[in-house]
Amino acid sequence: MAFLEKLLGKKKPELKARCPITKEQIESGFGYLLTTAQVVASKKYWDMIMTEPETISYSVSHFKNQQSGTQMRTLIFEKYSNIEKPWMISDSCINLFENIDRKSAKEMAKRWWESAGNFAPENSGPAFKALEPSDFQSWKDYAVLEAGRSKVILS
Repeated sequence: MAFLEKLLGKKKPELKARCPITKEQIESGFGYLLTTAQVVASKKYWDMIMTEPETISYSVSHFKNQQSGTQMRTLIFEKYSNIEKPWMISDSCINLFENIDRKSAKEMAKRWWESAGNFAPENSGPAFKALEPSDFQSWKDYAVLEAGRSKVILS
């Protein structure tokens, strides 16, 4: 069968990765692989997420003490913190993550590429499973209650 596939030119589809933040294509062998817990544990990441054009109105509402804004920010946190698969992060976004070992994240990315996208680092899965409950709550509190405060202009 492999001989016929070779003869007819059939081959496996090429593994592709896109940064979930910028949506830019990441070339094979490049990028950084992070767990959801590592992503969640970043103030810079949450400051960016909560002030994007799609979310800024929720942040403004939240900082004006409107419950609907806080509820939406909570849903945004839950959406991102519950991601099962590891995150393939581009070179242009890795600076959003303060407390990671870049060398290790790069090695994990190489393992991910070598395994055709099947490798998952230890502590992969939703952040609440990988972080201590108190740490998870602290990051949730930051993301929902504080993220983006310095960038939001209240009028």
